[in-house]
Amino acid sequence: MTVEILQPGTGDVPGDHYLPSTPETVLWGRLPCGTDAAVLTISAGETVTVDTVSHEGILEDQGKDPLAYFGGRGVEAASVLSDAVQLAATLARDPAADGPHIVTGPVFVAGAEPGDLLKITVERLVPRVPYGVISNRHGKGALVGVLPRSEGSVSVFTPVERRESGLVGVLPLTHGGQRIVEFPLAPFLGTMGVAVAGGERPHSVPPGSHGGNIDIKLLVEGTVLYLPVQVPGALAYVGDPHFAQGDGEVALTALEASLRATLRFDVVPRAEALAEFGDVAGPLVQTSEFLVPTGLDPDLNVAMRKCVHAAIELISARWGMDEHLAYAYLSAATDFDISQVVDIVCGIHARIREADFAAVTREGGAA
Repeated sequence: MTVEILQPGTGDVPGDHYLPSTPETVLWGRLPCGTDAAVLTISAGETVTVDTVSHEGILEDQGKDPLAYFGGRGVEAASVLSDAVQLAATLARDPAADGPHIVTGPVFVAGAEPGDLLKITVERLVPRVPYGVISNRHGKGALVGVLPRSEGSVSVFTPVERRESGLVGVLPLTHGGQRIVEFPLAPFLGTMGVAVAGGERPHSVPPGSHGGNIDIKLLVEGTVLYLPVQVPGALAYVGDPHFAQGDGEVALTALEASLRATLRFDVVPRAEALAEFGDVAGPLVQTSEFLVPTGLDPDLNVAMRKCVHAAIELISARWGMDEHLAYAYLSAATDFDISQVVDIVCGIHARIREADFAAVTREGGAA
């Protein structure tokens, strides 16, 4: 076995709090809203270890029976997650109206108020199983009407193996073939968000200003996601765990598989947020190298323009750069990447290299 099987509550649980995925702590296909009760309350600065559950292997077109689905692909019963089995047996959703994702939360973060930013630091991401699934379904993906060519959905079971370089996903070159292709794992959570105001739970697929299913593969260990708080306590949630994804996620899903995630939740007060980043209208990622504003829209071209606007706002607020110069800088030095094109609302993210501004003295004397 290349990966330890992390059944609920077993193994290392490093967070200040532990949040399992149970029928009482998850939503299936919907995201929390302002009228939902928190399943956990924490103080700002505390960490939470969350056992996330992938939807792949429990969906209706896969039989809604993880033991049978994964067992039919050679996985022993003891290596199938018990929380996935419980959720599939207990919960129901309307596939025509709801999304596919298992979403864990919401978490009430004391002190978070509308106008603030919720800062989610990804401290640790550990695979819970040594396998995942990549799926293509009719009416979904980048090649709608072309793939899949068969009548049913195509779900590709993908084992994980260990190499000297680390964990890799393994795919055959042809159906039933012996030759294989390998690709490195880079785990991240596809869904990280805050509750929207009001009493209507959003569909789990399209991302928005609340975050949600943003599918930004940069959100690996050590990175940060900032989200504009919309309700008191933020009511944060996570889900849609990935082992790996290419920008675009063209087939509909990437390598979907359950992760144990340890996250730290902090609150950035509005005045500080404005000084640091300007008026953040949607998800903002920070890595060790880049600040990453986003643009979201059903039209990929509009999403691109929104991302450019967000990037100019960020550079102007953080470093005091004139708008026309920020625009020129972005054209010369910043990559704009497609996050995904398969979630109804398309995503673009920009990678602004902070080292380029190392010599700039920010207001108040900070470099």
